[in-house]
Amino acid sequence: MRIQNMSEPTTAGLAGIGLGKLLGISVGAILAAVVVMAMTLPKTSREWVAGLISTLVSSICGGAGLVQWLGFTSWVDTFEGTVAMIGLCFACGLPAWVFVRAWFAYAAKSQGMSLIDMIKEIREALGR
Repeated sequence: MRIQNMSEPTTAGLAGIGLGKLLGISVGAILAAVVVMAMTLPKTSREWVAGLISTLVSSICGGAGLVQWLGFTSWVDTFEGTVAMIGLCFACGLPAWVFVRAWFAYAAKSQGMSLIDMIKEIREALGR
């Protein structure tokens, strides 16, 4: 009789938990994108796509960076901590939409300028 090797149940269980946490953080990022786009509707489809991508990336990467920087990685051990991390990811996605909208408004205002001239104008406005 031949004995078949079976995978360890803990490995599959940990993969399921990890996938659940990843999906939870993605939900936070998607909710951030939906909220900001419902508050200020984009004018063009190009602006919508740029805003969506920047909001999602900022939410996921910024949220992960903030959790790491503040040392909240132990939160992943509990369900409540995971929900709180989803909230941090949600909050990190909101500023990205504001920056994208501001950039589109500024770029539309100064269409004939080069990128160097735009940077100089922004630095002058900030007093640097």
